[in-house]
Formats: sequence, C-alpha cells, structure tokens
Amino acid sequence: MSLGVAGALVAGLLGAAQGTAGHAAADAGSAAVGAAGPGKAPAVPVLSWKPCGQSAPEFECATAKVPLDHDQPHGPAISLALTRIRATDPSRRIGSLFLNPGGPGSSGVDFAQSVGKTLYSAEVRARFDLVGFDPRGVAASTPLTCFDTAEQAAAATAPFAFPVTVAEEREWVKYDRAYAAACARRAGPVIDHMSTANVARDLDLLRAAVGDQKLTYAGYSYGTYIGSVYANLFPHRVRAVLIDGVIDPVSDATGRNGEWRRQPVDARLKSEQGAYQTLREFLRLCDAGGATCAFSGGNPTARYDALAARLRKQPITMPDGEGGSVVVTYADLVTTSLVAMYSPVDWPEFAKYLQGLDIASAGAVRAARAALADPPYTQGAEGFYGVWCTDSLNPSSASAWARAARAADRQWPYFGRRWIWGSSICANWPGRDADRYLGPFSKPTAHPVLVVGNRWDPATRYEDAVSTSRILGRARLLTVSGWGHTSLFTSACADGYASAYLLTGALPAAGTVCRPDAVPFAATTRVKKPAPPYQWRPPHR
Repeated sequence: MSLGVAGALVAGLLGAAQGTAGHAAADAGSAAVGAAGPGKAPAVPVLSWKPCGQSAPEFECATAKVPLDHDQPHGPAISLALTRIRATDPSRRIGSLFLNPGGPGSSGVDFAQSVGKTLYSAEVRARFDLVGFDPRGVAASTPLTCFDTAEQAAAATAPFAFPVTVAEEREWVKYDRAYAAACARRAGPVIDHMSTANVARDLDLLRAAVGDQKLTYAGYSYGTYIGSVYANLFPHRVRAVLIDGVIDPVSDATGRNGEWRRQPVDARLKSEQGAYQTLREFLRLCDAGGATCAFSGGNPTARYDALAARLRKQPITMPDGEGGSVVVTYADLVTTSLVAMYSPVDWPEFAKYLQGLDIASAGAVRAARAALADPPYTQGAEGFYGVWCTDSLNPSSASAWARAARAADRQWPYFGRRWIWGSSICANWPGRDADRYLGPFSKPTAHPVLVVGNRWDPATRYEDAVSTSRILGRARLLTVSGWGHTSLFTSACADGYASAYLLTGALPAAGTVCRPDAVPFAATTRVKKPAPPYQWRPPHR
C-alpha cells in the first residue's frame, strides 16, 4: 500500500457547521445514522454480470448504481465496480460472501480476483459466490481524484516518507495544505459522501441486489471497520461478519472521553506499538534462526538500533554499481521496515536488506529495495484520505500530530512518526460527510461477529481485536499467535475456524488460540500468501 493525500470541493460554512455538529454529537455520546427517512428507500441495484475478460477469465464483473447521498435516494447516482467468482457447487449454494481488503482506498475487485480462488476452504468456495467491490470513491468505482497525472500528484506530495526534524514537519504541513487545496479545486461531490457509513449503506444495497436476506461478509484491516459499522447500522441483517486485523471502532471514530480534541485518529489507534513489537519479534526470530537469517550475526536487535541511530545522524550514500549512487535515510529504513513487517514471507529479503545496509553493500541494498518497493502512484492516495479524514473526529491543528508523533516515538521507537504523520492532512481536509457514523458500536446483532486478531500485527494491534470483541454487541474473539498483518494465508487452524463460521455460523470456543503454519527463519517454513499482484502495504490499514 502507498501513502497519499486527497480532498475535494466543499462549501466552507456548510463544512464547518457539519464538523461542529459531529463533534457535539460525539461528546454527547450519540451520532445520527443519517439514513434515508421512511418511504424513501433507494432502489435495489440491478446487476448485469458479464465476463471480466482475459485479465480475470474465471470472474464476472458488474456495475451497481447507488445514491450519491442516501438521504436523497432518487437524486444523483454513483457507480460501484464489482466482481465475483461463482460458487463451484451451485446446487448447494448458500449465497454471496462479500470481501473487502482494507485500505481505506484498496480495491476489493483486485483483491477478490487475486485471492478468491484460494480463500479459506474449498467448501466455502463451493457454497458461496465470492464478491469483491470497490467502495465509493475508490479505484474503478466513481473515484475521488485530485489530479490529472502522477506528476501533478508528486509535485504536491512531500519528497520524504515522513518528517523527522522540526524543519521537515513544517515542510510536510505545507505539502498537506497544497494537496488539500488541489483536491478542493478539482474533486467532485463524492468527497462529501465517502464515510464508511455510506459504504455500509451501499453494501446493504449490494446484499439485496444479489438476493441475500442477510449479509455474509469478510473484511480485513480497514475492512473490519466496514464490518463493525454495518453490524451497528443493520444489526438485524448480519448472517456472518468476519473481521480480521481489527480496528477498534471507538478509537477510530472519536476516541474516548473527548480524545479527539488532542489526539489524531492514528495516535488513538497506536499502530506504532504493533509495528515496534513485530519488529522486535523479527529481530528475535532472526537471532534464533542463525544462518537462515542474513542479519543474525552478532546481536540483531542491537545492530538494528545502532544502524537506525547512524542513519538518523547521517544518510548513507553508496555507489549503485551503475555509475550513480544510492542514498538511504533514516526514514527509508523505517518505511522499509514497516513494509516488511506486514508479511513474514518478506522477512528473509528484509534481513538481506539490513545486512547489506549495515555493511554498506550497495548491491544488496538495491536488490532488496526493489523487491520491497511500493507500486507506482495510483488513485489509492485519494481513496485513503477521502475515507480516513471523513470518518473520524480529529484536532484542527497540525501541531497535534507533531506532539502525538513525538510522544509515540518515545514510547514505541521508529514507527510513531511514520504512522501518525500519515493522517496529518486531516487537519486541512476539505470534505465533510454529515451522514458518517460515530457510534454507538454495541448493538446486538442477529448472529455473532467473529473477530480475528494476530498477536504480532504491525498495523492493527492485537489489543484492538480484544477491545472490539468486547465493544460489539455479540462477538467472539479468535487469537492467532502469529506475525504480520491479518491472519490470512498464515494459519490453517484460523482458516478452519473461519470457514466453519462462514458456512454454519459455528464459533470457536472462547479463548481459542491458533498457531501459525510456520515460524520465520526456522529450518522448515510453509507459509501461504496472496498471489501477485495483490500485496498488503502500509500505511493503509
């Protein structure tokens, strides 16, 4: 996943009024759902499924028309892109399993087409059509766009991954404002309707469009927030909602006891804690792995800390072997570390990266950086901020991000700044969605929600899975004692419980803990992972 900024056109007075009203509602412990009134139900979309083409020959694609504003169900419409792979045993078909990979800003269409043929058990794939959709404002759905070209976007994006010094903080904020201003000039009305609550309302229409009486859904990372919001807007329509790599919904929306006034959303979520603890696990397992880990010589933890300290004082410049040079900064090290922590299958290459950097081997560094590089610029930047800033209450000054980032780095080194500065544009975000949902998140659902938490997750802390399982009206926690972002493709045990839940609603016993299929740097490893081109990437959740 890649870092970006986004925004759109909004009337200043109206936006300020909506924001003030939202803050007051949160402080009072209430929030309007903002759904259409009685007798104003929107029409259920009609889906015309057609083959997707050579890029995904086994999948069908369709487009759904949904209201831009669910309060005006017969007003302007937007388009949602969908894809599906049909149940392999249609005679025993249960219904449709809707999927979302997170982000926000990630494509559910790409996700379904990348992993749909291997997701969970053969029995799940036999009895469900697997359906991926791009949420409103994202990817192939009616998109939020702030630029015409990647070059324009790059010109409005800070030239470093995150600010380390006070001078860089000031420069970062200038870029935030430039990006937001570009969005305010160019983006259309979708900017004011991108909240997760509206995604959940869209999802309920899609559920009806495929003919299901109740929703079967699996969401990962930010997709867990979609699941939590849906479960509270439509609790009576929950058949099975599985959330894996979990965001605490209260921390996301408002925080507790007025936290939003001083703490930005990413500071409330404390992802830096999960990232730091996962890095320490990588270094511990690298040390235990000996010759199987390229960075195991000496004390890997002490070596990493020393390398970070050296880079913070002075970037390393080395010949690239092609007549030029490669410069590696402290921010490069932290960003590459965070990317690698998302998936244990990347850890051997990451160990080579660290070893090459520590001994100043340009060839090793260049190869590892290429293996872990983010993809080229895509619309995902706008999609991320269009949702992230709209959903949550935040302070109105970038100084709050600066204070929170410094405090987080002191408690959980390296990753506090990397995570927290990623949402600082929310201080200047021009979009407002009057129909966002700020809670409560405790409504009892028709059937329990299954909450899956990976013990060492660098993006969505295990602690958030625990708290969410207690916040939701009816939920059961499944713990996976593994590493990386979400449990997907890492634990046959977790896959088995997830499959049983999706098929029958059966829950694991309270307190169940699953082990991962493999331990990184152990002599024998067997780890499943999504097939290319889909990859988990920070800072999106």
